[in-house]
Amino acid sequence: MTHYPVFLNLRGRRVVVVGGGPVAVRKAKGLLEAGALVTVIAPEVLTGLPIQQKVRKYRPGDLKGAVLAFTATNDRAVNAQVTAEANKRRIPVNVADAPDEGDFIVPARVRRGRIQIAISTGGESPRLAKQLREKLESVLPDVRT
Repeated sequence: MTHYPVFLNLRGRRVVVVGGGPVAVRKAKGLLEAGALVTVIAPEVLTGLPIQQKVRKYRPGDLKGAVLAFTATNDRAVNAQVTAEANKRRIPVNVADAPDEGDFIVPARVRRGRIQIAISTGGESPRLAKQLREKLESVLPDVRT
């Protein structure tokens, strides 16, 4: 599958992340950097992030008002429920454990000041994308514009 690269303006827009593990935290942090209003739904509290948290399991209806959704739990049934609700509401969804089930993937990215470089292997080789990101990070200067 070939994906169309795009940078979204999420400033002030509601984005829902379902899950509370390292993948969900990483996604929430990136969304916060983009200015999104992030809601994380997870059975355990995430600390250190300025987000709205719903400390409980996902419930149908949790995506109401969202413009984007991410499912990053370790429970296939929950991920499928979130994906089904997103599809019903016509909300683009990223499915961390099954990229082909979602509408988009999140590339590896390098950020230096206002410059961003996105790296994608179409989900085929996340390890290669990470290696390329690390190489670019090591050679690009920190640019302040």
